[in-house]
Amino acid sequence: MSSIVISGDTSGSITLAAPAVAGTNTLTLPTQTATLSFNGPAFSAYADTAQTISSGTLTKVTFGTEEFDTNNNFASSRFTPTVAGYYQFNATILCKASSTISATILAFYKNGSAFARSFSLSVSSGEPMINGSCLIYLNGSTDYVEVYGSITGTGTITFGFNDSAITSRFSGALVRAA
Repeated sequence: MSSIVISGDTSGSITLAAPAVAGTNTLTLPTQTATLSFNGPAFSAYADTAQTISSGTLTKVTFGTEEFDTNNNFASSRFTPTVAGYYQFNATILCKASSTISATILAFYKNGSAFARSFSLSVSSGEPMINGSCLIYLNGSTDYVEVYGSITGTGTITFGFNDSAITSRFSGALVRAA
């Protein structure tokens, strides 16, 4: 088995040399400048109790426990960043009903209005999880994001909680500053 050796200098060239092959190959790339930000706002939170809701009604999901919040932008189940940019959000809602579930919705709300939704139909029984993710631009001063959910079912209906590993979750992070 041979290995590839990569070496470079300030000329903009990268030299690839495979010891089992005679000679070298040079790949010249144009000069690129990039700024990477690894210190942007990020958070992760989860539901720490079950939340009883009405069937078929979009309801704000309560995420009562923060795992981390690097810039103190998450409060009252709402993310309000102080850095303008593009944010990746991910959410999962654990759905429970004492009888059957026929549909679930997960929605990301930006500034109080639906921005993106995930649907699941014909769920039947059990404890289904509905997942969603989206990339949203936020201005860093007044924009905010929340998660809403809906479960259409019978009996007692809740956004569930079993333990911190099996629960509803919401996370986000700055992908690119504006």
